[in-house]
Formats: sequence, C-alpha cells, structure tokens
Amino acid sequence: MKPIRVAFAAFFLLLTALWLLADTLAPTPFTYFSFRSVFVQLTGVLAIGAMSFAMVLAARPKWMEPWLHGLDKMYRLHKWLGISALVVGLVHWWWAKGTKWMVGWGWLARPERQPRGQMPDVGAIEAWLRTQRGLAEGLGEWAFYAAVVLIVLALWKRFPYRWFAKTHWWISAVYLVLVFHTIVLTNFEYWAQPVGWVVAVLLAAGTGAALLSLFGLIGTTRKARGEIEEIIRYPALKVIEVAIRLKDAVWRGHKPGQFAFVTSHKNEGAHPFTIACAWNEQKRLVFIAKALGDFTEKLHEQLQVGMPVTVEGPYGCFTFDGDHPVQIWIGAGIGVTPFIARMKHLANAPEQREIVLFHPTAVYDQTAIDKLSADAKAANVRLIVLVDERDGYLTGDRIREAVPNWREASIWFCGPAKFGQILRADFLTHGFPAEDFHQELFEMR
Repeated sequence: MKPIRVAFAAFFLLLTALWLLADTLAPTPFTYFSFRSVFVQLTGVLAIGAMSFAMVLAARPKWMEPWLHGLDKMYRLHKWLGISALVVGLVHWWWAKGTKWMVGWGWLARPERQPRGQMPDVGAIEAWLRTQRGLAEGLGEWAFYAAVVLIVLALWKRFPYRWFAKTHWWISAVYLVLVFHTIVLTNFEYWAQPVGWVVAVLLAAGTGAALLSLFGLIGTTRKARGEIEEIIRYPALKVIEVAIRLKDAVWRGHKPGQFAFVTSHKNEGAHPFTIACAWNEQKRLVFIAKALGDFTEKLHEQLQVGMPVTVEGPYGCFTFDGDHPVQIWIGAGIGVTPFIARMKHLANAPEQREIVLFHPTAVYDQTAIDKLSADAKAANVRLIVLVDERDGYLTGDRIREAVPNWREASIWFCGPAKFGQILRADFLTHGFPAEDFHQELFEMR
C-alpha cells in the first residue's frame, strides 16, 4: 500500500506546490470574491489533474506496474483519485456556482464593476478562448453533474458489474468535455508556467487514455483469443475451474501469481481472474472462480466447453520475488489461487527455501483439498489447512507458532482485504517489516 499512498500524496502536493508558484491564496486586496477567483482555479487544477491521472491508470499501462507494485494497486489508486476528483470537484462547483446563487439570494453583494477602459491587447489564442467561456461554463457544469452520477454508481458495490462496465465507459466522454472546460477557463497565464506545463501533459495523457477507452482499444496488444477446453465444478465451494486453450501467439507467458482479464460475453465485459497454473509451451491457462457477485454466480451456467473467449494480460506483481530464506503464504478461501500457480511452477523449478502455505476456509471439499495437497507435496511446500468450524480462525499467533523463524520470512497474502489488514497490523506490531508483507488487492472497483 505504501507506493500508492506515496504516489497519491506526492501527486497532490506537487500539483498544489506548482500552482502556488504561479498564484496565491492571499490575493491583494483580500476579499471574498478575490479569494473565490483564485480558489476556483486551484480546485479546478486539482480536480482535473486527479481525473486525468485516474484516466491514465484506467488504460492499464504496463510500464507503471513496477512503480506502483501491480495493477491491483493501480486500480486502488484509480479509485482514490476518482473519489478525490469528486470531492474537490464538488468544492470547485460550489465556489463557482454557489456564489452566483448567494448573490441572487441577497446573501452576498456583487462587487462594483470597474469602468470599462480599453480592452487589453491579447493574442489570438487567448482572445478566442475568451469567446468560448460561456460555452465552456455551461458544458462543464452539465459534465460535472454527469461525472458525479457516474462516479457514485461506480462506488456503489450493489450496482451490477455489467451495468457498471457500461456506465463507467461514459466517464471517458464526460472527461473530454471537462478537458475543453479546463483549457478555456484556466487562467491563461498558467500555461506559460510549470503548473500549466504539467496540466497540459496530464490533459494530453488523459485524453489519449479516454480515446482508447471510447474506441475499445485498452489492452489490445495484450489480448489473446482462446477456447474453453475443460470445466471442473466444485458445488460445495461454489467454485469452477476453467481451462482455456490459447489460439494465437499474443500471450507470451506469465509469472505465477499474476492475473488476466477474461471476456466470455461482450455484454458483461472483461473480468479479472487470477491465473491458477504455471506457464508452459502448451498455451493452456487455468482460472478458478468463485460465486461472489452477480457475474460470477452465473458463470457455472453460462460457460461451456468450446466457447470462445478473450484473455488480456498478464498483469500484477504478486510474483513471490525476493531472497528471503522463508516464505509464508496465506491463501484464504479462493485467495489460494495464486499459490496453486506458484506450486505448479515450483514442481518443475524447485527452490531451496522453506515455504509454508496456510489455507483457511469456511467450507471443506475433499476433492479440492486432495488436489491442493498433491500440488504442495510436488512443490515441497508445507500445507496447513484450517476449516473455520473445526479448527477456528487463523491468527498471527498461530502463524508465528507454526513458523518459529517467521522473522526471516516474507509474507504473501491473498484473500479478504479486511482479513489481510488485520494480519498485517498484527505482524507489524511484532516488529515485522511492512515492506515484507505482500497483499494482493484484488478489487477492481
């Protein structure tokens, strides 16, 4: 989490600092309206900056993954930026629109207009931008209302994923309107200063990402065609295992622990699933999915052998890197999937280190556990299965008791986010280094 927190804070601090080099929050004379003028500019820069950064992250740029520790972390940052753009945008909207309302209600007195003198001599570009101010204000206002609705729907977890995918697509179009709003209404003097240069880069990058989204080009170079070859169902666990045979050479392999976006129905869009196999020359991928939402609950009915699918990826940095002599793996429920992939890899390429896999689960399925045990044995991994009703819950104390040399280990967690946060906090209180606790944030919205 630290890289995305640093990126989030650094982004806003840098943008604010650059703005303060170009303007001030203490104009002379200091009045409500003079402060409003500069504050609207600042909040506008911050809101469109956050939205631009979020648009770039939504395009899934692979080159950013090492910096932000994986696409799962990038999507978490995307979410934070979206919320920030919404909050700052509301403040920006109120100071711009609310002031006009308060003048109309008689709560504020509009400052007297200065006598008109000779119009300042401005360049052709600035003169044209001034003629567009009314249009930019009107379009920006309605685009803001649309953005509020779309962002709120994206944050509402009960809103079906298939509708979320369709409505979220429209944010790209709304963003392009807000780009026009920004270019016209931003203080023209900013464009000749560092804050203007940075905003221009953000707008250009965000526009490129928005166009990729609108034309369905995100991840195009990483999409491979495939066909469902086998489906195995585990009814007690509400889990299905799907094997896909890839049909072209776009997919160049993956590391255990990575995930991919799989599209089986265009109306549903692409969904992320962790890859549950090691890569080999057979071009066969295995995914394991559990019925956790409106889409995955219907997968066991919709998927059929022979069905064509599209696989985009691979993504993620949950790849078990590091030179620690011990690794502690915690795969809670369906979160065991990346560890299955890693064990299949280790069976063919063993490592000289101690590995302990904890698999807490609410439901016990003998067939699934037998397969997991066979994978662990082949990879020389010590497997500890904990069934909630039979064995109780997994805690930090139980892990430390089972692995006495835990201080020499790195910890890899995949499962419910709150469970991971609890274990992480527990280990940190015992002096465990934060950078050695790796948690997959497998939440795309």
